[in-house]
Amino acid sequence: MRIARFSIDGNVAFGAVEGDKPDELVLDIIKGIPFADFELSGTKVPLSKVRLLPPVLPNKVVAFGRNYAEHARELGNEVPDAPFAFFKPATSVIGSGDEIQYPAFSEDLHHEAELAVVIGRMCREVPRERVKDVIFGYTCANDVTARDVQKREKQWARAKGFDTACPLGPWVETDLVPDDLTIQLTVNGEQRQLGRTSEMIHSIEDLIVNITEAMTLLPGDVILTGTPAGVGPLNVGDEVAVTIEGIGTLTNKVIKRG
Repeated sequence: MRIARFSIDGNVAFGAVEGDKPDELVLDIIKGIPFADFELSGTKVPLSKVRLLPPVLPNKVVAFGRNYAEHARELGNEVPDAPFAFFKPATSVIGSGDEIQYPAFSEDLHHEAELAVVIGRMCREVPRERVKDVIFGYTCANDVTARDVQKREKQWARAKGFDTACPLGPWVETDLVPDDLTIQLTVNGEQRQLGRTSEMIHSIEDLIVNITEAMTLLPGDVILTGTPAGVGPLNVGDEVAVTIEGIGTLTNKVIKRG
């Protein structure tokens, strides 16, 4: 099931996305929230009549770096022996169709296409065999990065945590096997990144076991699983699109901040 979060006439709701043709998609409005038992209301609205919002409002976004070997090498980094995590704040999250604001403190903004895992229940110290039980679904992500700031400051809080640095969407796909999916990113229609989730160094199970050894995850929290090779610059006016097999396409335009 594809679960979207959207606004219409000033109201915010969740809905199940129905249909196959992009211009004929409709939303069946959900009674309640999707992280608990819910019912479909039967009230349907065309997707074209709503504004898509970030599919979840995470308490935290936990991102894992250098989880694809070729990406680590293209930036001159060692391939890590174990997962290593960083955070993107909730205030960095935007939805499909929202604008990425080019930060004034950077001159080298980069795209990073990623598979995002959405957590469905509160969990801590999750054993490997129970990882699937805590996953709500999957969505597309763009780990937008001020690369010059990342290199200069040696830590990533500003470089990866600025407002609009974490596009998510367009919706969450709850019925998906994520082991070998195509990840593609285009800028103005030109392919920049192309990889497969099977190329991850550390699996989704590895990542969730690793982070829940240290902290509690809450419903709606998001795990970013790393980016394949091909990261590169974004400029004001660019339209960047992340497409993941079985999910859909997350599209954002880059504008000048302010």
